[in-house]
Amino acid sequence: MAMGLYESDFYRWTLEQSEKLRACEVDGLDSKNLAKEIESLGRQESRELRAHFNVLLGHLLKWHLLPKEHSKIWQVTIDSERREVHWILRDSPSLKNKLREIIKDSYEAALYIVVLETPLDAKSLPQECPYTIEQILDLNFPEDIAKELD
Repeated sequence: MAMGLYESDFYRWTLEQSEKLRACEVDGLDSKNLAKEIESLGRQESRELRAHFNVLLGHLLKWHLLPKEHSKIWQVTIDSERREVHWILRDSPSLKNKLREIIKDSYEAALYIVVLETPLDAKSLPQECPYTIEQILDLNFPEDIAKELD
């Protein structure tokens, strides 16, 4: 029944499965699909982190490459995306082991954002991320952002 419910009413399946887990009722647990869903939660955390890095890196690039166009919204976006990244890493510290891979993937998306939102040409942009992990996560980087936010 649990398997059929997984296919026909996912929400109800989640409620029933969580009740069984809380009660330590092994009978009736849909272990195959539970394992699949738990794995997907981990992938979701990774995707969420990647999405924040996409925006953060795009705005850092715009900040550095277009100094005459700095705006308060860019500052706020950089700051808020960094804070989201810090919170995700606080809640899921094992994701720190994947930061190089995530940043590499996110940088490709960041380049796309910069090309769409600015007059800059893709060929003129650095093809590899010019920032270290420490710089990306540093709430005071770049210094001119920190000064302008004060």
